[in-house]
Order: sequence, then C-alpha cells, then structure tokens
Amino acid sequence: MLKNVFKTTAARLLAATALLSPIVQAETAELNFGIIATESTQGLKDQWMPFLNDMSEKLGVKINPFFASDYAGVIQAMRFDKVDLAWYGNKSAMEAVDRAGGEIFAQTVDVMGNPGYWSLLITHQDNTEINNVADMLANAGSLTFGNGDPNSTSGYLVPSYYVWAKNGVEPNKIFKRTMNSNHETNALSVATKKVDIATNNTENMARIQENFPDRFNDIKVIWKSPLIPSDPIVWRKNLDEATKSAIYDFIMNYGKTGDAQELTNLNNIGWAPFKASSDLQLLPIRQLVLYKELIRLTASDIKTKETDIAAINAQLGELNRMMAALEAQQ
Repeated sequence: MLKNVFKTTAARLLAATALLSPIVQAETAELNFGIIATESTQGLKDQWMPFLNDMSEKLGVKINPFFASDYAGVIQAMRFDKVDLAWYGNKSAMEAVDRAGGEIFAQTVDVMGNPGYWSLLITHQDNTEINNVADMLANAGSLTFGNGDPNSTSGYLVPSYYVWAKNGVEPNKIFKRTMNSNHETNALSVATKKVDIATNNTENMARIQENFPDRFNDIKVIWKSPLIPSDPIVWRKNLDEATKSAIYDFIMNYGKTGDAQELTNLNNIGWAPFKASSDLQLLPIRQLVLYKELIRLTASDIKTKETDIAAINAQLGELNRMMAALEAQQ
C-alpha cells in the first residue's frame, strides 16, 4: 500500500511540474519578433508590447521586439536567424519567403473586418489643383514626392504597378524631388507641406487620424488602389516543430479564448483575431510583380525582350492556374 502511495504522490508531482513547465522547450530561451518600420519605433512599441508580453507569458520564454530602420533590416535579420517570426507586408513577406527562409503561417484581420486594405496617394488639402492621378502627373515636374520603403506593398509595389507602370512613368524621373520614408513620416510630411504627394495606406491613415487628428484633417486622398490582401505573419522555416506548434496555438487563439483585454491589445495594433494562412496568400502579389515587369519589358528595347516576355507570360500562366485551383477549393 505504501508503494502505491509513493506512486500516486510521484504521479501528482510529475503532473504539477508539467503544468508549470514552459510550453516552448528550455533550449529556446528567447524569441525575437520582427516588426516592420511603418512608423516611429516608440509608436510601434506602444502598440505591440501588450501583445508580446502576453505571448511571452503564454509560451514561457522572453519575446524580444526587433525593430529596424527599414523593411530590409527585418528580412536580413530573419535570413541570419536573428529574427524568429515577424509581421511583414505581403511584398516584404515574399522577400522573406524567397530569400530568408521564411514561411507564412497566419494572416492579420482588419479591426473593421475588411478582407484587406488599400494603398493610397495623398496630398495636402490646400492643393486644390491636385485631385486625382491625372492632375498629379500633369504637375509632377513642380512637385516633391514621398515614396514608401522599396519592400513595402502599399507604399511601393502597388502604386509602382497601378500608378507608375500603367502610365509609363517613373517617379524618380518625373517629380522635382523624390525620397523614401515610412508611412507615418510620409503622412506627416504631407500634412506639414514638406512633400506635396506621398504614398500611404488605409490602415496607417486610421492611426494618423487617431494619433494626429489635426494633421489628419489636412490630408486628402487622390488615389485608392484595388484591395490588397491583409498582412501575413511569418516564422523561420527552420524553427523546431515544438516551438512552431506553441506559437501557432498562441496566435490562432489570441483574442478568441482569453479575456477581453486580448482583443483590446489586438485592436490597438489595428487588428481583429488572426486567421490561418500559408505562402499561397502571396500568389496575387507575385502576379503584380510580374505584371509590372511585363509592362516595363514591353516598353523597352533590350535585346532579350521577346525571350524575357515569353518567360514572364509562362510564369503568369502557372500563377493563374494556381490561383484558379485555390479559388475552386474555397
């Protein structure tokens, strides 16, 4: 009987120890979470730290925010295993997947329930003669332009195709002066008349309205893109499976099964609870990159033009078939 008592006690102690053990294995002492530079680092910290603190508590490891001055900094950090998972835009996620060993596992959801967001071109309310793309192009030689980060989807890729490539122009050739900045800097530069035109997106403009209401009222939108898929969350493909499983469980349940504060923390970033995703969400972005290159090649006189165009059309054909198959499954 005494032997059975010892067995029972040992089993209870083992169970209690298991409950107190961290979800992520001991060899994973810390995880670095990359956050792309859409605005000031302090502003991003204020939005993200409650979420990251909850993640740290749930996983039982320290979660360090990783900020860089541009999108490429987060991509490079993931490439060299200095970042374990990250929030990217679709264009920067494509670079992380293709060049940095990244893999999409989740997708953000807009706090208003939108299926995505929109790229914008903005100017100051006082620029009454500039109300659309045609007005902007007609006056470009006298205007300054705030472009986005080259790895930004809404700040760079989307307007590169829909505004510049489709009109057969390059911003660095038509504007009086062009510079690259993050979304917040571009918006505030327009509001304070430091630049005449700039790229932005609907999610960042919502934050500008909340954080800088007076500046927001000085800005007007002159162009809005087609819908862009919501941003992905990417992890290093070479993370161990136990860590991936713990991260996935936390992300997929956050704001759904915990207390109301979790949903508030997500809302402060601009999101509702996440949904599952994969690298397939990049298919329309890959199409966009190829369409942009196709337009450039068609207007060029390079010797390999016909061969290059045929290669791009073949890639587009494959992407179109993949998109059709994906849509048929939904």
